[in-house]
Amino acid sequence: MRITKTLIAAIALVGGTALLSGCAAGGDAADSTAATAKTGGTLVYATGDDEPPCLDSANRGNVPQALLASQYLETLFYQDKDGTIEPWLAKSWKVAADGLSVDVTVRDGVTFSDGTPLTSEAVKANIERVVDGSTQSTTGRLALYAVKGVDIVDATTARINLSTPDSALLESLSQIWLPIESPTAIKRSLEENCVSPVGTGPFVVQSWTKQDNVTLVKNSHYTTPPPGAAHTGAAYLDKIVWKFVPDASARFAALQSGDADVIDTLQPENAVAAKGDPALAVLIGSRPGAPVQLTLNTTRAPFDDASVRKAFFESLDVDSALKSVYLGTVDRSTSLLSTSTRYGVSDVSVKYDPKDAGKLLDAAGWSARDSDGYRVKDGKRLTVVIPTTVFVPLSQAVYEQFQATAKKVGFDVQLNPQDSAGWWSQNYAWNYDAIPIYYTKNSADVLRIIYWSKNATSTTVNGYHSNNAGDLGPEIDGYLTQAEATTDDAQRAALYKKAQDAIAALNVTLPIYDQQTRLGYRADVKGIRFLPSLTLPSFYDAWLDK
Repeated sequence: MRITKTLIAAIALVGGTALLSGCAAGGDAADSTAATAKTGGTLVYATGDDEPPCLDSANRGNVPQALLASQYLETLFYQDKDGTIEPWLAKSWKVAADGLSVDVTVRDGVTFSDGTPLTSEAVKANIERVVDGSTQSTTGRLALYAVKGVDIVDATTARINLSTPDSALLESLSQIWLPIESPTAIKRSLEENCVSPVGTGPFVVQSWTKQDNVTLVKNSHYTTPPPGAAHTGAAYLDKIVWKFVPDASARFAALQSGDADVIDTLQPENAVAAKGDPALAVLIGSRPGAPVQLTLNTTRAPFDDASVRKAFFESLDVDSALKSVYLGTVDRSTSLLSTSTRYGVSDVSVKYDPKDAGKLLDAAGWSARDSDGYRVKDGKRLTVVIPTTVFVPLSQAVYEQFQATAKKVGFDVQLNPQDSAGWWSQNYAWNYDAIPIYYTKNSADVLRIIYWSKNATSTTVNGYHSNNAGDLGPEIDGYLTQAEATTDDAQRAALYKKAQDAIAALNVTLPIYDQQTRLGYRADVKGIRFLPSLTLPSFYDAWLDK
């Protein structure tokens, strides 16, 4: 059974621009080299992302977890680069006429790496543990907001019951944040399952040395390759050592020396250097969802005033900052949705216009300036506090350029660099004026997650709220709710356009550039491919030509 729900382009760029035109298109390697693949060897992957607090991607739900978990966990459905939903661990599905339930039948003969068989009970256990909050899931739980529970129809069929029709449900069930894990293993404590989650994937977690690496070994009994895989059976690699290397220079040096075979979060200057090195190659893909963006906190001054919000965005020279910092390797985003996400409306972002920004601030009562040149009103300086962090991939140099151009208009932009824990603490407490965020989801439903008023209030134990702007009103809520409930493509497109136009008119979000998966790798690594639902690398088809 196949249906097309949304257009997700997992773009394996040969750099994506003329600047990187000499780099290899590693996404094609699996298909073109499978006949000569060599078995064995250890691949060393050096990541610049934070070490995840849990290896189970159903816990919390962030990109570092997803990158790792995609090697050993799998999902019921698979979404290809054209947005077509295909069964993966599922064999088929049937949506009820009223849209309030979906029957999912799993494949026969599949076992988890601990020997537990895949049954409808596994589907029920995995979905309900996310919905009831026992996994402390954020991303997965938000995606399953309409799920009331799961019934067992028979040994291989589970019925997912919904409170309202959910046109994005199958898309959500193709995300690695909603994996199907061994029902035997998930009966263990949360702490035990975080260290060694058990799935059906091509690799198995062997060990986790905190602050150093996670070691994965081949699942010799693997039987469920994703659609489009270049081979069947076990993976070619014997082992993957996933090392945590936060320093960008150290990561690239390891790649150049051969101490690492693949690195992620490839920096622009390193991508340029890789172009001239025949021993290296680059693979870049646009992730779906919301782009890297600045979101303004409308729950407090100064951004409870719409004219001040617009003035701030008009004071930021985004194009010049991206050009100088990213060396032409990224394009400016002009949509609330990434270019690889269907239903995006382009050209919704505010243009750089410091003259108009000044007029708006004058009219809003911020006409006076202090001795440092910053605008003041009622004795208070026009201050914008921005907590920054390395895991939101926006260079500090970009923030500093924003700081400089905003100062000319009269904003005192205070950059507050934080580690992951500090950044989340400020986020949970709404202790910011503007905050850099992105959100990865393979559907325009991401708009509901990050702008729906209900999501400005935390529903999780840690205080997480996916809406970082505040309550934007019933009109936007209505568009997003209606879009989620209909399966009619034209209606969804019209409703998502209305929602984006309404959000853009409020000037609460400034899109900057598409979030990306940016890999550098040794030329003797073959067969790397992106899983297109979230543009995450898969090493099932990968092998070492050495």
